[in-house]
Amino acid sequence: MFNRTRCLQIAAALASISLLAGCGVFSEDDEKGNQKLVVGTTSRPTNLDPAAAWDGSWELYRNIYQTLLAFPTGSSKPQPDAAQSCEFTDAANESYRCVLRKGLKFSDGEVLDAKAVKHSLDRIRTINDKLGPKDLFGSLERIETSGELTVVFHLKTPDATFPFVLGSPAASLVAPNLYPADKLRTDGKVTGSGPYLLKGYDKQHAELERNSGYSGFAERKNDAVTIQYFDESTKMVAALKAKTIDATYRGLSAAEVKDLQGSDARKLGIQVVDGVGSEIRYLVFNPADGTVAKPAVRKAIAQLIDRGTLVSTVYQGTAEPLYSMVPKGVATHKTPFYDRFGQPSGTKARAILREAGITEPVQLTLSYTTDRYGSSTADEFAELKRQLEASGLFKIKLQGKPWKVFQQGYKNGDYAVFGRGWFPDFPDPDNFVAPFVGKENAVGTPYDTKEITNELLPRSRRQSDRGAVGKEFERAQEILAQDVRLLPLWQGKLYVAAGEDVAGAERALDPQTVMQMWEFSRKTSW
Repeated sequence: MFNRTRCLQIAAALASISLLAGCGVFSEDDEKGNQKLVVGTTSRPTNLDPAAAWDGSWELYRNIYQTLLAFPTGSSKPQPDAAQSCEFTDAANESYRCVLRKGLKFSDGEVLDAKAVKHSLDRIRTINDKLGPKDLFGSLERIETSGELTVVFHLKTPDATFPFVLGSPAASLVAPNLYPADKLRTDGKVTGSGPYLLKGYDKQHAELERNSGYSGFAERKNDAVTIQYFDESTKMVAALKAKTIDATYRGLSAAEVKDLQGSDARKLGIQVVDGVGSEIRYLVFNPADGTVAKPAVRKAIAQLIDRGTLVSTVYQGTAEPLYSMVPKGVATHKTPFYDRFGQPSGTKARAILREAGITEPVQLTLSYTTDRYGSSTADEFAELKRQLEASGLFKIKLQGKPWKVFQQGYKNGDYAVFGRGWFPDFPDPDNFVAPFVGKENAVGTPYDTKEITNELLPRSRRQSDRGAVGKEFERAQEILAQDVRLLPLWQGKLYVAAGEDVAGAERALDPQTVMQMWEFSRKTSW
């Protein structure tokens, strides 16, 4: 994940972008704050129950559910939200206590107390949904309540990153009476205590309305937001230009970003806010497949991929080559894949395969999702196919699947090689290593690397000073490059496109790059 100053760096970079253009006056309702906005995205939730989603559904969760801690704009450390205070109560970082704010209630009137917190987090582990965030709570042993307001989390092992988990949408709080302890809620409704109420939801829209009962850190600058879900980014851009939506987030292709930064878009009154991002793309190799179980095959691919050509051809300056699972700008970032493989080389790749006795072209299928990361994904995989086949060492088939089908497929181990994207769960380099290793992990392919899981991660989690974990994560990056079970490709930037009458775009991204809808407002004078 990122370092401790990352969020401040993003805020400074975004704030430096001019958002002023023209002038005008809006209605009296707007001046009084009775504002409604429409934000477009290609990132549609997969499930409304937080126990069943560890993906882009968090975009919605952050706005309708509350967490004990959260990451306000300008903060890279978790701050109280539903909690009044939280702290470790022992020097070993094995016991974490939170005291709730008084008077909290869910939108149905049910009390949000210590028992509700325990219920919300216990059910994630009890339900153990294959697509849920249970793995983020791997260090949690049990939850204890004391009175109505105090919750104590007892950890199996020291874990200084646990507060960061509580600040993520994985720890969304739900009403016990409506969310069963042992199964998912299935009525398609939401009962939370977040900044907004979910007043309506279907495949095209999520209608958010200010929650008058909310008590937390978010300062809402509008009264309602409609999130409009698009299957194609081209339609989303057309809607922005036609002014039927006010802003876009997630899913813009590189060509569309360039178009929206151009003079024609500016004439239409469109602004583009960008900033340093920690979003990464990478390939996953499934060792259950007999071909990619061979280290030589994985290493040959790593030796062939030309990241520079990939990002210049497909992403046109909106991304940069990545040579580690820990991205640039994040504490402990190194370049182990470049250090090990250097420049792309067909000669070296051929030698790697020949040494392993592989003399015929390797046949592989590369799988990717068609509707999660934007329309450029298909072009990206076409370029990967071109590069690998140009060497004469590989014959590649491509397979694109809709996100829900793709997600089930990689969790079931159906794909030999597949592409994934990663957005940080919480601001710490741990989050770019731990989710991908172990018998159960975020990519669905067991990766048993004992030095990382049994030594490096436990040792780093004893450190409350997260700036003192450099040696552990530098070594972890070396191991990942040595094994080539994961192959980092590129690191992206963050882009929000909005009408020139919309303010707050520069503050709408939290340190997890999850959209904070409450930051948007319509300018009363511009």
